[in-house]
Amino acid sequence: MAKRGGNAIFIKLVSTATLPDGRKTGYYYVTKKNPRSLNTADRKLEFRKYDPRVRQHVIFKEEKLKS
Repeated sequence: MAKRGGNAIFIKLVSTATLPDGRKTGYYYVTKKNPRSLNTADRKLEFRKYDPRVRQHVIFKEEKLKS
């Protein structure tokens, strides 16, 4: 049976969208990342995902999750 969680680290993907008054939406997704992967070990992840607060797909950037 495989280990649960293993070596994966949890990260927060934060929306880069802004509201009409100039504030950030504050919306984020929590996901996990394999730190031993050569492609993602030292670079920050960016994904294009849906932000329901602005009702469109925007860029989400990786931030460290407070633990």
